[in-house]
Amino acid sequence: MIIERDLQIKMDDGLVLRCDVYRPDTKKKVPIVMAGGPYGKGVKYQEHYKPLWDSLVKMHPNILDGSKHRWLTWETVDPEIWVPWGYACVRFDSRGAGRSPGYLDIFSPRETKDYANAIEWAGRQRWSNGKVGLNGVSYYAINQWQVAALQPKHLTAMIPWEGAADHYRDWARHGGILSNKFMEIWYPRQVEAVQHGNPKGPRDHWMKTRATGPANLSEEKLKENRADTLENFLVREMNDDWYESRSPDWSKVTVPFLSAASWAGFGLHPRGNFEAFTQAASKEKWLECHPGRHEEWFYLEYGMQLQKRFFDYYLMGKKNGWKKEPKVWINLRKPFTQEVTLRKESSWPLKSTKWTKLFLNVGGKGKLEWTAPKSNRSKTFRAKTRGITILSPPLKEETEITGPLAAKLYISSSTKDADLFVTMQAFSPKGKEVYFQGTVDPKTPLAQGCLRASHRKLDQKNSTPWRPYHTHDDKQPLSPEKIYELDIEIWPQCIVLPKGFRIALNISGQDFDRPGRAVGDYVLSRGCGPFLHDHPIDRSNEVFNGRTTLYSGPKQSGYLLLPIIPNKKSKVKKK
Repeated sequence: MIIERDLQIKMDDGLVLRCDVYRPDTKKKVPIVMAGGPYGKGVKYQEHYKPLWDSLVKMHPNILDGSKHRWLTWETVDPEIWVPWGYACVRFDSRGAGRSPGYLDIFSPRETKDYANAIEWAGRQRWSNGKVGLNGVSYYAINQWQVAALQPKHLTAMIPWEGAADHYRDWARHGGILSNKFMEIWYPRQVEAVQHGNPKGPRDHWMKTRATGPANLSEEKLKENRADTLENFLVREMNDDWYESRSPDWSKVTVPFLSAASWAGFGLHPRGNFEAFTQAASKEKWLECHPGRHEEWFYLEYGMQLQKRFFDYYLMGKKNGWKKEPKVWINLRKPFTQEVTLRKESSWPLKSTKWTKLFLNVGGKGKLEWTAPKSNRSKTFRAKTRGITILSPPLKEETEITGPLAAKLYISSSTKDADLFVTMQAFSPKGKEVYFQGTVDPKTPLAQGCLRASHRKLDQKNSTPWRPYHTHDDKQPLSPEKIYELDIEIWPQCIVLPKGFRIALNISGQDFDRPGRAVGDYVLSRGCGPFLHDHPIDRSNEVFNGRTTLYSGPKQSGYLLLPIIPNKKSKVKKK
């Protein structure tokens, strides 16, 4: 292996970014697997993210078998695996991060243009075969959609693994509600800590120097050199050009891609992967859906072989039959087991989907019914509480629910607005809740969605019954006690529920919450991890802690729309 560190990539405005290259010691020209972002190309995974690495190894002692993990960084490929496969691995620090100087502005148009420049630089190297593939998790997935829309000529294929896309809907403001807690935790720890010039930055053991470059900047100067992303989220309640400039134009995303989605990454990761598959202009695109912790399946043998086969086809030209593979890979989940079943499909949502309404009846203790209620009922709850949970009757047969969901609610508020948080759950005949290890939270419920009532306006062109699409461009305050119809998008999920299990719907005016163990800045196992919406300015008590009333009946026929899949035999089983 040939390793070159701190190579210079000159941008169109003259600024120089720094990259590390790991490549085969051969005269043969090789393809490139690239990732770039703000986490530090010289920041060691096992050190800077030690608790996460230790727990991953505990879960999977043979993770990345064949590697000594010498050059691992967070959420990127392992050179000790990929270089022997015949690939060059290129990692670069984005502008203002790590060893690259400049103004740090995450996901900005400038950062995206830099990425396109870096791709073209890599494709022109004397040892390159001119084919660049992008691969990585989270940040290293999100910026793939953005740069793909710029269509750099050397970009040949990409694997965005668990990445958001729409900066407003997926990341900043879910249903119009500010998602603040994650930013308050993640940005200081993972971005500011590795900002270029931070004298307290982590060490680059491979270069035997600081991973944040030679400059020693004061706190004041560091702050001047970076954008305040959370402040932009806070002051920009409605979708605007700022958000749009950080979101991909799907009509210009034409490169072949494999979009790998998490079933339980609510709050950040799954929606963009599903949207990409259904919206991007690419003719050659695949969707893969898996459970598990955030980076877990990226490094498992299943994920590694999936990535290798895809890139072998597009970057190496190997005739391995990839193009004949069905477009959608579903890893089916079942309650109370880590085992999953892989089934391959031709489309998303699945062609066999039987869209089924589970109606709300809020009378008495409340219940979910397969037929619409015949009498008018209502139930009122204080908004900033755990709200109400309504249960269905026991299922009469094993039932698979796979796909996007939606809820239609009829509500009134005692104030001029209301935030609605909707969570789908399931319970065994003995009352045991069905939950799964999510991106972060180990007890993630089945599905979640939310909407600010004043953002209820739908984009009729882009909406479907199973995916309401709100414009977020016209705030429409409520008249207190007047009834309004809301259509709430619920992010996709997958579960096969046995006979006798019951479906539940929790509706509240705050994030889903169950008793849990406090860990640092958030409560582990409460069901949402760090993806909380609790900013006191965005969600003042005066407006968002009023009384919310739910209605059901012939003229207020609220429901949960379920993607029920008729029984079919699975093709491949695995763990």
